Amino acid sequence: MARSREIEGVEVHIADQEIMCREMQLADLDEVLVVENDAFTLPWKRSAFENELEHNSFARYRVLVEKEQIIGYCGMWLVVDEAHITNIAILSRYRGRKLGDWLLSIMMKMARDHGATKMTLEVRVSNEPALGLYKKLGFVEGGIRKGYYSDNQEDAIVMWVNL
Repeated sequence: MARSREIEGVEVHIADQEIMCREMQLADLDEVLVVENDAFTLPWKRSAFENELEHNSFARYRVLVEKEQIIGYCGMWLVVDEAHITNIAILSRYRGRKLGDWLLSIMMKMARDHGATKMTLEVRVSNEPALGLYKKLGFVEGGIRKGYYSDNQEDAIVMWVNL
């Protein structure tokens, strides 16, 4: 299995699949919303993504594409020397293939390239697969946000990594 972690926009070969990472466009939102609704109990609305792409100068969003279908995405805000992951999601049928690792690694590199020295994110305390991914990439727990998720009042773990 060959995998490139050097730059975004390169193809990744996983078995006989070709998956590419590229910048998210407004035209991608129908497919991004499919991923969003598949991944989250509190999915963002189209207007939230539109605002991020059209009006938020701090926002950077990337999509994973296989055969012209979006199968995952990640967003972050770059503010001075800090990056904040807003969301990351992979379609459920593509999970377990290390695509989240690759995508988050791309975002970490992009953040470093733009001068960020640290990155943060929040994750549900019950989301063991995500916690495992983040810890594998060097994130450490930095605190708890009590009742952060409004659907069930679940706490969020705040995680940080030095870039």
